[in-house]
Amino acid sequence: MTGPALAEAPAPVVPSPAPRRPRAGTARRWRRLVSPVALVLAWEAAARVGLLSAEKLPAPSTVLATGWRLAADGTLGVHLLDSLTRAALGLLIGGGLALVLGAAAGLLRLGDDLVDPPVQAARMLPHLGLVPLLIIWVGIGESLKVTLVALGAFFPIYFNLYAGIRDIDERLVEAARTCGLGPAARLRHVVLPGALPALFLGLRLAIGAAWLSLVVGEQVNAQTGVGFLMMEAREFSQTDVVVLGLLVYALLGLASDLLIRFAERRTLTWRRGLRAT
Repeated sequence: MTGPALAEAPAPVVPSPAPRRPRAGTARRWRRLVSPVALVLAWEAAARVGLLSAEKLPAPSTVLATGWRLAADGTLGVHLLDSLTRAALGLLIGGGLALVLGAAAGLLRLGDDLVDPPVQAARMLPHLGLVPLLIIWVGIGESLKVTLVALGAFFPIYFNLYAGIRDIDERLVEAARTCGLGPAARLRHVVLPGALPALFLGLRLAIGAAWLSLVVGEQVNAQTGVGFLMMEAREFSQTDVVVLGLLVYALLGLASDLLIRFAERRTLTWRRGLRAT
């Protein structure tokens, strides 16, 4: 008579290794560099063979040499620091005001009734077209330049934050209320995560509008700044300096956008998890 059969222990479940993601992202980033590099090389070749006049559009090598010279003697650094200061002040003022008003209009019915209509009306006015009126109001000094940057940054942040709050699924808010979350907890765990993607989009648009506004502002009675450097170079037909200023503005805008995108990826890590599922 055989004894009772011993129960066999279940075999351990070995999780299958996660599939390796192809390095498509790295390859795509390299591909995105192809067209800009090809454009610069074509520009350089056209300038060297004489298809482009040096007085109209100097070669990239000439522009880089000019930038190196101005950076070495400290001229570029002084103007760049002043431009960055104006942009930071304008973004701080315009962005801060947009956050307060956008949150008030998005979260409160009274705020929506009182704040949103005048902001919607002001949105139809091109803020760069307000330069003559702003000169009367704030003068032609630093206040004008900071005000233009603040106006350029205000509207993208306000409208994206307002839309981000309003687009949150009401069922999520009701579920949070049913689970016993108070207003502060609902704001933290539901409203804020739901509105952050739209807010980051608004920040990216605001950065671009801020640099565009600064280009215009620094060409109005400025004594320093990249825009002033370009205007002064135009008086002396220094096309290489003008192109260098445009390149500096483009690089500043690109660096700002990359910084916002990096912060967005680090902050919205939960979105990567949703895409993976």
